[in-house]
Amino acid sequence: MSEAVSPLRPRTSRLPRKARRAQLLQVALDVFVEQGYHSASMDEIADRAGVSKPVLYQHFPGKLDLYLALLETSVDTVVNSVKVALASTSDNKRRVQATMAHWYDYVSEESEAFRLVFESDLSNEPAVRHQLDRVLHESAALIAEVIHDDTGLPEAASHLLAVSLVGMGQVGARYWLDNNSTLSKEEAAQLAIGLAWRGIGGFPRTDEEKHQGEE
Repeated sequence: MSEAVSPLRPRTSRLPRKARRAQLLQVALDVFVEQGYHSASMDEIADRAGVSKPVLYQHFPGKLDLYLALLETSVDTVVNSVKVALASTSDNKRRVQATMAHWYDYVSEESEAFRLVFESDLSNEPAVRHQLDRVLHESAALIAEVIHDDTGLPEAASHLLAVSLVGMGQVGARYWLDNNSTLSKEEAAQLAIGLAWRGIGGFPRTDEEKHQGEE
């Protein structure tokens, strides 16, 4: 009897380097979200992507390099979304609405990339910790600048308020998603928006204070 021959693993067609890198990052995201860093393997990532391990290593020298590239991309997406929300209008109430809604949109994405950013099982690795900290620090810095410019509050006070708003947004959104809330995404976001605006909206704008002083 002849020995059974195992079927060859299907390979993807050749792609330009940039397109291949993007494909590998997407496959790696799925694996890391499903399994966490420690359980994920480069073998499985290569297999799912339909490439050989040497091809995977041409783009990413090791698993940590791949994870960091993916994490940096995810963090950039979060911070840029906050920047876009703040720049979308000069009306502060709408800024709060856009910024808070961003967190609920982000955790609802099908890719679940937020789990990489907020639930990493490699958070004590310095390079990973640096990327994770960027979400809070850079998002808060953007919001603090708006608060400082509009209210005239000292930088330290503006930054503390900004950090509190970021925490309210991302912690609340993750709680809503992970606890199978009966609230829709829109209902949950509106509650967070109302709470945030009632708080930050209580601080008068600098131009309003000036106007009141002239009366």
